[in-house]
Amino acid sequence: MIFSCFFRYKQEIFITFAAENKKNMVVAAKVKDVLSTTPDGVVLTIQDFDIVPKNQPTLTRYLNLLVARDVLKKVSKGRYYKPRKTQFGLLSPSTSEVVKDFLQKGSKTRGYITGATAFAEMGLTTQISSSIMIGTNKYRSPITRNGIKISFLAQLNPITPKSIPLLRILDALKLIRRIPGSTPGETIIVIKKLVASLSPKQQKSLVTYAMKYQPAVRAMLGAILEDLGANKLAAPLSKTLNGVTTYKLGISSKILPTTKNWNIL
Repeated sequence: MIFSCFFRYKQEIFITFAAENKKNMVVAAKVKDVLSTTPDGVVLTIQDFDIVPKNQPTLTRYLNLLVARDVLKKVSKGRYYKPRKTQFGLLSPSTSEVVKDFLQKGSKTRGYITGATAFAEMGLTTQISSSIMIGTNKYRSPITRNGIKISFLAQLNPITPKSIPLLRILDALKLIRRIPGSTPGETIIVIKKLVASLSPKQQKSLVTYAMKYQPAVRAMLGAILEDLGANKLAAPLSKTLNGVTTYKLGISSKILPTTKNWNIL
């Protein structure tokens, strides 16, 4: 239940902290109100408590006090959650909650989950990864948060809800040798089906986004589109490639008959 964790909150913490002064009382009351309506496992930031900037140091001090008393857990600087207690111990928040600040800022999409986690959902692998990769327009160094290793993939295209499924397809081509439990040939078979299922408008957008990926990605997409009979869409990709460059990707012509036209070995 939403209130289960909160009502285990030690009332004396609230009373002791609030009794210090009026400012503490206001902050403690606001925290109590927010926590009482927040489900267990939802990650909260300082901004979620709607405290004026001058009182935020007091808010941080109080939240850290709650962490010390095991009422809250800290994911990273300025990010907290109410743990759910079960017979097996405390449950951590979901992966999407742990990384949501990298995915969304207010109503704006700023990143997306890609890599093995997304590839499993796309049917490219059955292996479950203990780490997570996030596509983002801003380069970041890898970090570990709440025990989860997080890496970042630079994305030069706009990141929007509509573009994300297409960017994941291109990411899979880019990382084709790094998809766990799958060969490049097996990956191409699935991606060809995904591309074939797209609308003509989506396929055109896919080509546009591919222009900002490596030549090998453009070559693979061009070969797939040509194999699907979409020669007009493939043509712009061909014009961007060096005719003497070969791409040693381990993709058989039995799987993708057009590989020779795109110098794919």
